[in-house]
This record gives sequence, C-alpha cells and structure tokens, in this order.
Amino acid sequence: MSFHYHKYHALGNDYIVIDPAHFNLKLSRENIRLICDRHYGIGSDGILYGPIIEDGNIKLKIFNPDGSEAEKSGNGIRIFSRYLYEEKYVKKPNFEIHTLGGKVKVAIIEESGELIKVDMGTVTFYSKQIPVNLEEKEMVDYSLKIGEDTYKVTCLSIGNPHCVIPMIDISKDKALKLGPIVENHPIFPNKINMQIMKVLDRNNIQIEIWERGAGYTMASGSSSCAAASAAYKLGYVDNKINVIMPGGIIEIFIDDNEHVHMTGKVDNVGKGIFSESFIKQLFPM
Repeated sequence: MSFHYHKYHALGNDYIVIDPAHFNLKLSRENIRLICDRHYGIGSDGILYGPIIEDGNIKLKIFNPDGSEAEKSGNGIRIFSRYLYEEKYVKKPNFEIHTLGGKVKVAIIEESGELIKVDMGTVTFYSKQIPVNLEEKEMVDYSLKIGEDTYKVTCLSIGNPHCVIPMIDISKDKALKLGPIVENHPIFPNKINMQIMKVLDRNNIQIEIWERGAGYTMASGSSSCAAASAAYKLGYVDNKINVIMPGGIIEIFIDDNEHVHMTGKVDNVGKGIFSESFIKQLFPM
C-alpha cells in the first residue's frame, strides 16, 4: 500500500516526507502552507519532497511552512535519510543527498536508522557568500543594530544563512522578540535564520532558535552547526561541541578540513493517506 505522506521528528523539529513516487504534489505555496498548518492540515515544521532521482543522484527539495524553499536543513536531511533507509532507496549506510544548498554525505550509525551523522560541509563567514548587504568582509563579532539595541553578531552560511548572537542569558522570550527583527533585517537580502547562544564551557553551548520562514523552533540541525561553528570561530569552544536546545542535543564535530559533522536522533511518528476532500483542496478544479 502506498502512503501519501510519512511524518518524522528530530528532537521535536517535525517534517512531513512526501515521496513523488507515491503522491505527486503540486508544489505551490498555498498547498505547502495548508499541509503544514497544524489546524487545517497535517501540521509540521516543513515538507521534504523526494527522492527526485536525476542522473543517478538523490535530490531533495525542502520547504518551509510559509511555502518558501529552503536551501538546506540539518534535521530535515537526517529525517529524509531515515526515510530513504527505511524504504530501501539506499542499500548501504553511507550515501549522498543533493540539496539546493549543496551535496551532503550521510552515515546511518545505528541499524535501526535512529542515529544519523551528516557531513554538512564547510561554513563561510564572508558577507557576499552568506549573503549580507555589505562590502566583502568576514561577519565575525560584527556590531549590528537590532531594534533599539546593538548586538555583537557572527553571520555565516552552511548552505543556508545564519546569524548567531552570543549572550550571557538566553530564553525563548528573547528568541521570539529578536527573531522576526533579525530574520527580516534589511542587511539580509534573503532573510536569515537566528540563534541566540550561551556558551556553557569548552564543549557545550545552549541555543534558542528562530528559523527563517518557520519561526520559533525547538531544534535545528543547521542552526546547531552554525552556532557551533560561530563559537569555534570566536575561540569559545573546542572542535567537539554539544549543542543543547529545548528539543534535545545534537553533537557537532569540526574536523581538520573544517568540515562540520552533525550527529543526532530521528524518530518515526507515522504515515497516512490524505482524504478525498483534502486532496480536492490541494487540486482544486
């Protein structure tokens, strides 16, 4: 039996996988928003559409709940990797996935598929590559006015853009207050993800997350990689970092080649069929 969708979460960051081989979704903003809506749809932090097989490569399209397309998602990639593994699209525990933000290497650590490691590639701190509307410079410890206050921020891209703000104390309320302002700050032409970060010691940091196109999020793989990379660049931590979020912990390792490796759990929630009336909303006459 073919199911229309599969639902997973990674540390509370939940995604719906829609396989075009089983349900050929019209990828409009309206449809994505409807499916992700927690009252009128299935409810999720985004949609993973794939696998799309081109020239023998596995491609993945990632969509935010506001209907926009994301370049990369660490939790989304781990979730999609478990789907590929469970549905036997991949025969070996090591494989590659192609995203809008670049190619990533995946390793299934446990036979159950619950623990997955992803090589997220390298980061760049240069303004034009993030992008940031400034002359070319490293966006490290940069003074940025946010609302009425000025903060020291470090901006980077790991296939998608991030703004990391170190603080002595962090909270969900602070993330909710600053997140929308930072995401839509005019200095960021493609908007940006934000993490407020507290350094606990040389191997542990804590973050609260505001995701571009999604809002406040309990956990994020790419945000974990970004915050850990910023903390490492600033000299606050060593190259093995535990990133603590409201949804759980992701382990980050930055190797000698400056590749950022992320390891974390994925849980399978379930799978289902869209009703005929819901499909009519997705495909109106």
